[in-house]
Amino acid sequence: MTDAAIAPLLVTEQRGTTVTTEQWPVRILLIGVAVAFLVLFLFMPLAAVFVEAFRAGIGAYFAAITEPDALAAIRLTLLVAAIAVPANVVFGLAASWAIAKFEFTGKSVLNTLIDLPFSVSPVISGLIYVLLFGGQGYFGAFLHSENIQIIFALPGIVLATIFVTFPFVARELVPLMQEQGTQDEEAALSLGASGWKTFFKVTLPNIRWALLYGVVLCNARAMGEFGAVSVVSGHIRGKTNTMPLHVEILYNEYNFAAAFAVASLLALLALVTLVIKVALEWRYADQIAASRRH
Repeated sequence: MTDAAIAPLLVTEQRGTTVTTEQWPVRILLIGVAVAFLVLFLFMPLAAVFVEAFRAGIGAYFAAITEPDALAAIRLTLLVAAIAVPANVVFGLAASWAIAKFEFTGKSVLNTLIDLPFSVSPVISGLIYVLLFGGQGYFGAFLHSENIQIIFALPGIVLATIFVTFPFVARELVPLMQEQGTQDEEAALSLGASGWKTFFKVTLPNIRWALLYGVVLCNARAMGEFGAVSVVSGHIRGKTNTMPLHVEILYNEYNFAAAFAVASLLALLALVTLVIKVALEWRYADQIAASRRH
């Protein structure tokens, strides 16, 4: 390439560098705004939760989180997550496998519907289950005749939680599996491996970090869900209250110390989730970059 041809490229590169590199006062201002925003809207509220939780003393804190209703809320939250997360893992694997590995009628519809919980209010999703399984719902009479309780019971809470969390695993896996293609699976099958063996020996190792990342996000949302669960739970203390609902009840009763004590457990869960998320992002930076490209 001649010097005359190279010159415009150098000018373009220099112009691009000038445009994208701000002067130091502008950079300091932008960084300062970002840090101030984080401090004001993230760090200060988070610190306030722990300050208020321990304001009455350590004894009052442990009394609040070991109170029978609080323990029941913690157990229910863990149980719901233990059911919803594996269910979403099964769905995420099945959906991502179907979308990434096969061509079929309705594939684009399935891919679009996965994002439905992101566009529907959690409260609306809870109302949908009430309309279906409530006493005056479409299946209410049948469920009542069979003595099956879904709304205001564990099954309704699990269904609502699954609905609001099922995109997380699938959305981590679909782009990654699409980019990986089918070459590895085809090679394994050509060498005589069965379908299940191909999945466990080839596909699963290739997506394991993205799968774990999706599970972490799904679990955090499952434990912290409020809107949908609030509609279907009935707010029965000691029975259908998860941790977020228990915090709301305590706060409405002006029991602020206990409310912030239980809330601090959710805050700790968020911090642990953040640490795991950062560790996973560092561990498989290439795979997460691939999963973000559509």
